[in-house]
Formats: sequence, structure tokens, C-alpha cells
Amino acid sequence: MMSLLGRPDVDAGEVFVNFNQNITSLAVATSGSYSLYSLGSVDSTLDKIYNTKCDDLFLIERLFESSLVAIVSQRAPRKLKVCHFKKQSEICNYSYSNTILAVKLNRERLIVCLEESLYIHNIQDMKVVHTIRDTPCNQLGLCALSSSSEHCYLAYPGSVTAGEVQIFDAINLHAKTMIPAHDTPLAAIAFSPSGTEIATASERGTVIRVFSSQDGSRLFELRRGLKRCVSIVSLSFSTCAEYLVSSSNTETVHIFRLDRSAAENNDHGKQSSDDWMGFLSKTVTSYLPTQVTDVFSQGRAFASVTLPEAGVRRMCAITTIQKQLRLLIASQDGYLYVYSIPSIEGAECQLIKRHDLRLDDSYAMDVKVDSTHHALGLNSNVSIGGAAGVPSAAAAAAAASGGAGGDGKSTEKPGSSTGGGNAGASYASAVKGDEPAGGASSST
Repeated sequence: MMSLLGRPDVDAGEVFVNFNQNITSLAVATSGSYSLYSLGSVDSTLDKIYNTKCDDLFLIERLFESSLVAIVSQRAPRKLKVCHFKKQSEICNYSYSNTILAVKLNRERLIVCLEESLYIHNIQDMKVVHTIRDTPCNQLGLCALSSSSEHCYLAYPGSVTAGEVQIFDAINLHAKTMIPAHDTPLAAIAFSPSGTEIATASERGTVIRVFSSQDGSRLFELRRGLKRCVSIVSLSFSTCAEYLVSSSNTETVHIFRLDRSAAENNDHGKQSSDDWMGFLSKTVTSYLPTQVTDVFSQGRAFASVTLPEAGVRRMCAITTIQKQLRLLIASQDGYLYVYSIPSIEGAECQLIKRHDLRLDDSYAMDVKVDSTHHALGLNSNVSIGGAAGVPSAAAAAAAASGGAGGDGKSTEKPGSSTGGGNAGASYASAVKGDEPAGGASSST
């Protein structure tokens, strides 16, 4: 894949990999095609849900288990396409004034991140409901959107010189809080599944911090390393919110356990007078510089994994699969690693399976593109109004949003929709994730 604005995740020869919001599926893009995989039986097999030929992609986001995917191709890096992969149709597309650097989804909002602005779409009709303009230069498209509808927060860098995190309420459309997380610029941010916590790492990469997204208070400080600065490329809470996993440009993946009960005890209880070890620790550290005492108070990795080589970008996630906690590492050299997570601190994670993401297999639903029907419209001129199953009201709202959002412009041809009232219900059900595989027929 071609390089884009110097972004290392789209350098030549790499495979794009991305988990969905609740770690139930994996999107994989290689040269000329992309696939969606189910992770339900990943200990033994990797079931391919969908595969299609397409332009080279550098962004894919699937909405939970729904049939909706948001994609950006290298051929048209300023255009976002939202597609219904089960119906093999394009729902809508939007063009922006600059390259799209990131796209984030939840059941309420779709976020498009440009270098100096963020667009917030209502995912039900794709209307632009708000634009955050003149953000600090964000060449890597660093942003995070909570997967929670209750705490639907958007986070993005607030400075190019310091590690400030801006938290924005994406439902009520107002700034919530600013967190001075690090002294150096941010490298990674991630929300917990509930959206009430946010993890951050700076360009230095030695310390990871967890804050309350509600009031900005610091909850955890975790030490990734002491000897060398690294570039953290992936930061993710487990789906149970008890662990945090990080990967970097090194060969090591770190897992931290977030012991909230211990943190509460430290906040609300003091060392007893007969606890001489606690007293000694407190006395000694009171004479040491703050930087040194910080090291003593920082949590260490609960477990770690050493992979074959450094310098490979890896996306990590921790989820429960068939009642077992699993570490999943999707590597951009084309592999998915599955590890067990030990119950005892310091024990080794055991490799269960390694899947080659570049191989075709019999589990794939292979959709071929022919001259009369282009799957997902990636090589077609189908507009938002020409997609089956899209209500005309939603299409008209999406067209109008181009003016409201400034740079976000729909390429819809108003009035050309073939969808009727039933089609609107079809799209709404697809967003919720309960769209039947066959799809609903449109009425005239």
C-alpha cells in the first residue's frame, strides 16, 4: 500500500488490520481486496464473514456486528463511503476538503478526523450535526470515540507541544473537560468500554495513564519501561475493563491489570501506624525527588508477550472468547496471534494459535466484482441516492449536511432513491445489527 502523509500504518507492503468496537470481528485489507472475520472461534479457526475485491484501502471501520462498514480508499483519500456489505451496496459517500485520517463509529455517531478538524455525523441519517474546527495539527489522525451510547465521548489532542486530551460530549455537542495527561505530545488514546475512563500515552512511551473522562482525575499510572523511549501504536481496554494492553514499535506487548479496589483503598485509607513497611516507604520517599517517587508508585505490567521481531505495527485487544480471556494481536505483516492470559502476575502468556490473514480459506463468503455489479460500489459511480434500502428522507438530510458541515459534502443526487418506508426500517435495523442476511426489499 502507498504511503499517506508519512503514516507508518499504510506504508508499502503492509496489511491493514482493525478490530470492531466490541472485539467480535476483525477487518483486514490487503492489496486489491478486504475481508471481515468473525472472532467467535478464533482459538481454532478464523471464520471469514465477507470478502470482496476493491481499491486498496487504508481505513475500514465496522459498526459492531452490523452490516455497516465505513471505508476510505487510497485512490480517493478525501472520500468516506458507508456501505451495507450484506447487500453489497453503497449507502452514502461524503467528500471532504482534506485527507481523511481516521473514522470512528458507535451506535449514535460517526466521526471523521482530518488534520485540523473533526466532523460529527448522526449515524442514523449521516447528517453532519457538528464540526470541530481549527484543532491543533493532528497529522496522525489521533482520536478516540467511546463505544458507549450512554457516555458518548470523543477525545482528541489539545496541543502539539504537550500531551493534552480534549474530551467532547458527542451527543450534547459541547466540550466536557481538558486533561493535562503528559508533558510531551500524545501518541495513543483509548476509552474504556463504558466511556467513563480514558487511557493515554505520550510520544515518550514510558508511562501510560488512566483518567476519569467525567472529571479528568487520574486513576492509574502504569510504567511500561524505564530504559528506552518507544512509540506506542496501540492502546486498548479489555472488554471486561479489568485489563489494559499496549503495543509499540518494539517486539513486546504489555498487559496491565487495573485493580480498582486497590486504587480505592489507597485513596480512602492510610497506612496504619503499626505497618512499619508502609511507614518506612512513606518516610524514605518523602526525601526523594518527585520523579523518583513516581516510579515507586507506578504499576508494572501484569504480563507480557514477546513477538518475533520489532518494528511491526500491531493492534491489540483483550476479550472473552468461549468464556476464556484471550489476548488478540493483529499484526500488519499479516498474522493474528491468539494468547491465553495467566491468572498469576508475572506468568507467561501462552500462544494458542497463529492465523495467516493472507490465506484464502473455505470459510469465506467470496463476493466477486463483475462489470455489471460492483460490490460495495468501490469502483462504481453509485451515489447515496442510488443505493437500495436507503430512505429518501435520510438521503435528503445527508445531502443537506454538506452545507451544515462546511467541508463534508455528500455526492448524492436527491430524489433518485429507490427506497421507500420499508427501506428506512431496513437501514435502521442494519445500524442496530439485526439486519437479516438477505436484506429487505425496497418498495416504490
